[in-house]
Amino acid sequence: MIIPIRCISCGKPIGHLYEKYKKQIKEGKDAKQVLDGLGLERMCCRSVFLTHVDMIPKIGVFKK
Repeated sequence: MIIPIRCISCGKPIGHLYEKYKKQIKEGKDAKQVLDGLGLERMCCRSVFLTHVDMIPKIGVFKK
């Protein structure tokens, strides 16, 4: 859904890095290199980015 502000396991702030990650992945860069470049070294933080599914565009079409 929405990327968490902090890592669920270790508590490191990661929310501010998601837009940079998404932009570099769109440019065709390797996910490992992007995560290394962003300073995400722990597996728990990396898994948040690698397993995230962006559902906002799909959910946004429904009204209250």
